[in-house]
Amino acid sequence: MSNRQKLLLIVSVFLAAYYLPFQHPRMQNAILESFYMLQEYSREHVLFCLLPALFIAGAMSNFLSPQAVLKYLGPESNKVTAYGVGAVSGAVLAVCSCTVLPLFMGIYKRGAGLGPAIAFLYSGPAINILAIILTARILGWQLGLARAAGAVLFSAVIGLIMAFLFRGEEQERVKDLQMPNGQGETGRSLGQTTLYFLVLVFILIFAAWGKPAENAGFWFAVYNLKWYLVAGLLIALAFMLKSWFNRSERRAWLETTWDFSIKILPLLFAGVLAVGFLMGRPNMDTGLIPARYIGTLVGGNSLAANFLAAVVGALMYFATLTEVPIVQGLIGSGMGQGPALALLLAGPTLSLPSILVINRVLGLKKTGVFIGLVVIMATLTGMLFGTLAG
Repeated sequence: MSNRQKLLLIVSVFLAAYYLPFQHPRMQNAILESFYMLQEYSREHVLFCLLPALFIAGAMSNFLSPQAVLKYLGPESNKVTAYGVGAVSGAVLAVCSCTVLPLFMGIYKRGAGLGPAIAFLYSGPAINILAIILTARILGWQLGLARAAGAVLFSAVIGLIMAFLFRGEEQERVKDLQMPNGQGETGRSLGQTTLYFLVLVFILIFAAWGKPAENAGFWFAVYNLKWYLVAGLLIALAFMLKSWFNRSERRAWLETTWDFSIKILPLLFAGVLAVGFLMGRPNMDTGLIPARYIGTLVGGNSLAANFLAAVVGALMYFATLTEVPIVQGLIGSGMGQGPALALLLAGPTLSLPSILVINRVLGLKKTGVFIGLVVIMATLTGMLFGTLAG
């Protein structure tokens, strides 16, 4: 941080402390709500979602072959393969906008092209099979189908646009990645490495498996067994680490995971505090901005309503599957069908915490373009759907 930035931060904190009406009940509730939201985030997402994702990212940085990443996800790879892998792998993981960040960092740092990496970044939170089904059942099949089609299309289109706009920078980055990095051969076979990553991914999937709305069926059966499955996978992982990896490799994995953690966690926590302060927890009208204002402004199918829904969605934090009941409540308060879709397409993918981390990885210019593409496409798609649905 430069001296100018430090001065700006000091002045901002001073002005906030001097002028903010801390004696107002709304302000006091908003401050308390920010810490409630941080507590809820820490209890429900850090240990069972974010921590496994950080370990996977550390493993990617150490044990994924850069040549393999460049072959299947690199800027010069087959477009159908690269964007297909980026979108499908994100859909399989079904994680929230914050949990996908370490995984995105891992494949991007290892050599994935900007376009396929962005497709993965978007698809992970957006193309959640269970969330799509829940949307169709609760909000109607039309909105569920529109959300599924829009999410698949967005992941590829936004990735392709980003890759085209920044193709020059990407070519230079790939040249650096193709330079010798000093990584020697390991004693593991391709099958062992693949199995190792599969175990890590399944630990993330089952540890993050949420309780379904209905206490019956396949999803609920998996939920009941999730910790037995996680325990078995952890035992298998311990065996792999002992048998297939040497001490220096295990240490490098932990050090890289720690490096990702110190880069990501402070920004995520700061973002969660800010979202809690401004908007409060989902379905809790205790943030600084009253929920009724948002519900009133996103009625109908105007450009302004769809744009506002997309912007609010891009700033709010949605844990996996929570966006559906939130949108259901907003529709009950007068939200139009178009703005509802706009929020569903922009909300799960972005949040203020994730934006802070993406900016650190990609820089301000790329991050701004990515946010702009998500918001604009969500707005236009929402308007189109609202017109057809009306």
